[in-house]
Amino acid sequence: MIISRTPFRISFFGGGTDYPGWFRDNGGAVLATTINRYCYITCRFLPPFFEHKSRIVWSQIERVVDHADIRHPVVRVVLDDMGIKEGIEIHHDGDLPSRSGLGSSSAFTVGLLHALHALKGEWVTKAELARQAIRVEQELLKENVGVQDQIETAHGGLNRIEILPNGGFKVEPVVLARERFEALEQHMLVFYTGVARNATDVAGAQVAAIPDRRRELTEMHRMVDQAIGILTGKGDIGDFGRLLHESWQLKRSLSDKVAPAFVNDIYDRAMKAGALGGKLLGAGGGGFMLFFVRLEDHPKVLAALSELLVVPIELDDSGTQIIFYDRPRYSRTALAGQRYKRYGIDDNGNGGASRG
Repeated sequence: MIISRTPFRISFFGGGTDYPGWFRDNGGAVLATTINRYCYITCRFLPPFFEHKSRIVWSQIERVVDHADIRHPVVRVVLDDMGIKEGIEIHHDGDLPSRSGLGSSSAFTVGLLHALHALKGEWVTKAELARQAIRVEQELLKENVGVQDQIETAHGGLNRIEILPNGGFKVEPVVLARERFEALEQHMLVFYTGVARNATDVAGAQVAAIPDRRRELTEMHRMVDQAIGILTGKGDIGDFGRLLHESWQLKRSLSDKVAPAFVNDIYDRAMKAGALGGKLLGAGGGGFMLFFVRLEDHPKVLAALSELLVVPIELDDSGTQIIFYDRPRYSRTALAGQRYKRYGIDDNGNGGASRG
């Protein structure tokens, strides 16, 4: 049995520049971090003693005799792409709801790939897991997704991610003094709006608007290094929140699907209560919202948004990990090869001592 753990992420700046429609011509850059909320994937080869061949547990429970019948699209295409024919059991657990703007879909893809490679006895780098996850989502599933989520959830940490026009990427950790790191954490408040959304639908509208939003995306790209300068400098860290506010104004101008009326209402109430800035996390439409708030103003913002669930978070730097590994024992192929081994008999029934 294998268990992988992959963190969810918060994207601060540069979202939108990680779509191929932009970075193929202009390059892209993102400032993002992973947090201490995770996607867990448990998998094992399924012993061949059941009516079904494989069992997949997510928001549904699937029992199938053919992998082509699996309804979960990522599981179906990954098993096929990796050539896994044996019966398998896969179980998904997440600390936070899916379709909520924290990179949960890509965390699932990265974690699944990581677990299945481990099940096959293969060690794969975090960069390669990110590349494979991008290929699964963009090429095999044809989804309207960028590339930052796969890269960030695979690597973990507070990073500047540079995306090259050829699709390559560089992950540069942002190193902060302890007091600056703690100040960043203390200023962050994350709320759940209670509304899930399909990110690929929202992202599709943004992708279509790219040719008409060059000014906004160029400015959002520039803000990545400006934000890093604030974090690594010695000035008022509140400037980070004020820059978030500027970036959010640009982000929600990209498409009317990014910020529905209820999101704008939440944002306006938080700002009136003392937030320095904030944003809706992910492509837009719903999910989680981040606000940057002075510690002394937390009570006022919490009161203004009292109907929402606040989610305490800390930053995480682990990236995807295999947190449990027990040597696979029940591959059907392995069972066939081991069938008579204990008696000294080969697979054709030859050999072995007389048992009288």
